[in-house]
Amino acid sequence: MIKLTHRGGEAFVLNAELIQYVEARPDTSITLTTGERLVVAESMDEVLRRAVAYQQAKHMIPPPAHT
Repeated sequence: MIKLTHRGGEAFVLNAELIQYVEARPDTSITLTTGERLVVAESMDEVLRRAVAYQQAKHMIPPPAHT
């Protein structure tokens, strides 16, 4: 699950497993595997970062070492 924000400022939690793809058009639009589309305040890169962090935590994959 990842925490995101609707454009109106209301926070919500999304099951990251349902994300089919994310677009910047120019607002960030998330299309779910169900066909539903959400528009969020976060950037496409931030949604990607949170989704990857979720997968890392789920699989207990350590984050990459900072050099």
